[in-house]
Amino acid sequence: MPQALQNWFAPYRGDIDEKHLDVLDGVRVLLSFIVGWYHIWQQSWLMPIGVIGGVYVNLDYIPRSGYAAVDGLIFLSGLLMFLPYAGTERSPRPLQYYRRRLIRIAPAYVLAIVVSFFLDALPAHRYATVWEAVRDLLAHFTFTHTLFPFSYTGSPLNGVLWTLAVEMQAYLLFPWVCRLYQKRPVLTGAGMLAIAFGYRYYVSGLEDTALLINQLPAFLDIYLFGFVSAGAIVALRQRLRGENNTEKLFFTILLVLAGAMYLQLMKGQAAENGIENIRLGQMDRRFMIGAALSVFSVSACFSLPAVRFLLGNRLMRFLSVLSYEFYIWHQNLAVHLKEWKLIPSVSETPWYDGETAWQWPYTICCFLLPLILAVVLTYGYERPVKRWLEKRESRNCH
Repeated sequence: MPQALQNWFAPYRGDIDEKHLDVLDGVRVLLSFIVGWYHIWQQSWLMPIGVIGGVYVNLDYIPRSGYAAVDGLIFLSGLLMFLPYAGTERSPRPLQYYRRRLIRIAPAYVLAIVVSFFLDALPAHRYATVWEAVRDLLAHFTFTHTLFPFSYTGSPLNGVLWTLAVEMQAYLLFPWVCRLYQKRPVLTGAGMLAIAFGYRYYVSGLEDTALLINQLPAFLDIYLFGFVSAGAIVALRQRLRGENNTEKLFFTILLVLAGAMYLQLMKGQAAENGIENIRLGQMDRRFMIGAALSVFSVSACFSLPAVRFLLGNRLMRFLSVLSYEFYIWHQNLAVHLKEWKLIPSVSETPWYDGETAWQWPYTICCFLLPLILAVVLTYGYERPVKRWLEKRESRNCH
């Protein structure tokens, strides 16, 4: 192996860091970009199909089923939520935990709502009455907008914010679920599975699943996979020998198999036809998606240095820092970039007519612009506001 590669891989030969699992940065980036690819593909219709080096390549199923990668982001949230408490008897103090979560989530979330409301919804007269606007804002600011048709499927505000409602609802329950899981992991896990499967079974029998498919109960097994993965990582770190290449090879093979399984699930999901079948297919595959991502993420922590480098290098860590803002803004920017016709085209509908001279620049811009905006907002707004809130919180505690 060249010396340069050995130097690159050197930091990834030892044990994983207890406080920061660098490989999960790469997993988060991959999942965030798959979701972004889906939303951008919805606007561009640029098909990732072609011949590379004489080999026919068809990756169309990845963006076509990219919405399912949101399940992966929720899985990561569950893993990172439980990781500080895995293998311990400690559990979060509810009020302190809620304040920390709000400080992390709220600044970017509130800005997204305010911008969508004042720069889009109001100027475009998307509300018929003042009450419609007020109730939509109230639902969003209380993180309950997924519970009502008018603020979920019918809201003109930023569509991707539904995931943050699910997350905040999960955060609300977590201090108590954490204690239960630590004391009775099998019983608590069985309860989470029963609720998730029971809820999805109930929803699958309804004619219209639009409002119900992405409610918190439908994700409880995904969160459970996060808890189990956190516990597995802590337990394996204590038992495995850092320099054992046989162990690293074993986990690398597991990672490859889990990745292949995840891609097969995406292919199956992409083959679903009709909106109801798509929703039902996603619910049916949710458990297996969680299983695949759990094995993939745990294995990544103990894989060969080359794998850990690919997922945990500095670029991935930087992009992971930006992923929250990228996730919030990418869809809005893609829609407006298309509406404003900032990318010149010959056809009035270049996405429909397959005008690749428009599709490629548009797609590239739809990835780059949210990343640039994410840099500005992360370092110019989100982090300064977070530091200010943390200082204020610290003063109030003392």
